[in-house]
Amino acid sequence: MTDFTMTTDADGVAIITWDTQGKSMNVLNLDALEELDACIDSALADDAVKGIVITSGKEGSFAGGMDLNIISRMKDMAGDNPAMGLFEGIMHMHEVLRKIERAGMDPKTNKGGKPIACAMPGTGLGIGLEIPLSCHRIFVADNPKAKIGLPEIMVGIFPGAGGTTRLTRKMGAMAASPFLLEGKLSDPKKAKAAGIVDEVVPADGLLSAAKDWVLNAKDADIVKPWDQKGYKMPGGAPYHPAGFMTFVGASAMVHGKTKGVYPAAKALLSAVYEGALVPFDTALKIEARWFTNVLMNPSSSAMIRSLFVNKEALEKGANRPDVADETVKKVGVLGAGMMGAGIAYVSANAGIEVVLIDARQEAADKGKSYSEAILDKGISRKKVTPDKKEQVLARITATTDYAALAGCDLIVEAVFEDPAVKADVTAKAEAVVGDDAIFATNTSTLPITDLAHASKRPEQFIGIHFFSPVDKMMLVEIIKGKQTGSRAVAKALDYVRQIRKTPIVVNDARFFYANRCIIPYINEGIRMVKEGVAPALIENAAKLVGMPLGPLQLVDETSIDLGVKIAKATKAAMGDAYPDEAVDEVLFWMADEGRLGRKSNSGFYAYDDKGKRQGLWHGLGERYAVADDQPDLTTVQHRLLFAQVLEAVRALEEGVLEDIREGDVGAILGWGFAPWSGGPFSWLDMLGTPYAAERCDQLTEEFGARFTCPDLLREMATKTQSFYGRFGPEAKTAA
Repeated sequence: MTDFTMTTDADGVAIITWDTQGKSMNVLNLDALEELDACIDSALADDAVKGIVITSGKEGSFAGGMDLNIISRMKDMAGDNPAMGLFEGIMHMHEVLRKIERAGMDPKTNKGGKPIACAMPGTGLGIGLEIPLSCHRIFVADNPKAKIGLPEIMVGIFPGAGGTTRLTRKMGAMAASPFLLEGKLSDPKKAKAAGIVDEVVPADGLLSAAKDWVLNAKDADIVKPWDQKGYKMPGGAPYHPAGFMTFVGASAMVHGKTKGVYPAAKALLSAVYEGALVPFDTALKIEARWFTNVLMNPSSSAMIRSLFVNKEALEKGANRPDVADETVKKVGVLGAGMMGAGIAYVSANAGIEVVLIDARQEAADKGKSYSEAILDKGISRKKVTPDKKEQVLARITATTDYAALAGCDLIVEAVFEDPAVKADVTAKAEAVVGDDAIFATNTSTLPITDLAHASKRPEQFIGIHFFSPVDKMMLVEIIKGKQTGSRAVAKALDYVRQIRKTPIVVNDARFFYANRCIIPYINEGIRMVKEGVAPALIENAAKLVGMPLGPLQLVDETSIDLGVKIAKATKAAMGDAYPDEAVDEVLFWMADEGRLGRKSNSGFYAYDDKGKRQGLWHGLGERYAVADDQPDLTTVQHRLLFAQVLEAVRALEEGVLEDIREGDVGAILGWGFAPWSGGPFSWLDMLGTPYAAERCDQLTEEFGARFTCPDLLREMATKTQSFYGRFGPEAKTAA
């Protein structure tokens, strides 16, 4: 069975059809590349073939890209000299695509080549656009659902099969930058307007339009601009006055957005800049060298593993219990506040019937209006149609009547974080719903096992922790109580799949997984303020190591009074073992001053009347003087990162986490843990467990017992083990 097949019609047009076996969308692997190469060789050598059309056997799409499972393993597959092996492999891919581009034409006269068109039924991403870019004419079906683009930067690499070099030369560096540096995707008409593709035609006439062009193309039609004499890059090359400003601006933009911690963005810009100074074939070699550089960097394989391979595995049910389908038909949402309203929206938007209940009809209606506001915003941006809005809102019934919950197969409780209130609504809902209904509580701090005491069916009681805002945050944390059964876990996972979010499953423990790790990050930042570390150093150190927000800004966003509430509850539960008195001094003082964070327009940061941050609040320095002797950047960064990763290790050690893939994916999607690292366990693997344990000892000696090396990490360090080597899916399979 092959992925590429070729037939030649009566007109002498060779049709090469890409149809990846066993996949709903085409993805390229190394064997398929050789098949494509063989088809091109055969067509170019056959005198009966007048031209070639490359198309897809998949309805509505051309290709989803390169098989990222292969990219993630390319370094390991490259032999004893991986850099050389990678470079040679990438150059071979360039040779195949360059063969398509040159199509047998004479190198001196640019004549005698065979026209090659690409007929794309729809979506073309990554290599699924790089192959068309090497063709002489790109035809795309008028399919508004199709996405065209080069999204590689989103998973820690960049377009390395000529896409970077070709798109820059076709459009100019400035015009190409959103598609290369931001991974921007476009529908076919927008892709044509941008100059990425050449023709958008009706789907039923796609192949005939491409064939007609091939049969009528002249020698001049198939020579790319960069292969013609006198070619000049649109917008100017680096030493052209206009081009110079483009590259200066691009460099500043990349550094401003990435803070220097994402190697792919810098490598991409370097490939574009250096490639623009040399002939096209040399530029491809430069692109290959920078792509090799990125693949050799552990960040790229870690990002691909966590943001694609692991994320996809979890979304497809890697840890789902082996029970029958538990698709949700009707969900009841208890509580129409911000969280409940968001849960109602994502459920209705996914096609699920929703009953949204609150104690007052006014509150229930307000909760439903939250969905209306999101949909109206979508309409204003032309991403939602009025019909779609009407359909989504029609699925939401806002009421105070618990009898409306009849027929619900899932209840999601999202009321105030008070066990008594939660127990009350649990009893009311269970009195109405059927015996098979699963009851889920959306809580971020309260133990699931304790809340389950209010349920008549604790085996059907589970935690589903959404992150705010629900419609934007991709992670959902599913928490198993001590009595939670397999069907409840399966129901929760199937529901999360329905609303198109990524689940992780953890066992019940204080703060579960995400909050368990993020609270120490916030606390470490606040602790440093009290010590006299400059707040600007704390915040910038965090951003320079890849955290989206510094700890002080993060506590402002989540609200300082919430931090106070969590601190008091934690202290009450832990008693003398409570470790954060120093943090509380700062936090409680801020709350007493009325500085509650963004919601009060005053916190660790100052804000204007419209809520825009104006910089760190000067009053911090007056209360906690900045010390003359400041720590170095790496020390601050290690304190902030180790505060998080050691909790992740402890969660694994204690059985709260059962799968390190969930630990890494959950950290990146849940609170933005340095995505370049691939997550806490990937970062520890980069450091190496021996160094990580040694660094724990150094931090413990200097800053306290909270950095004590967990026994599991110590044991792994003595054996020089890695987390993915010991706990990864391949290790589990081998065991």
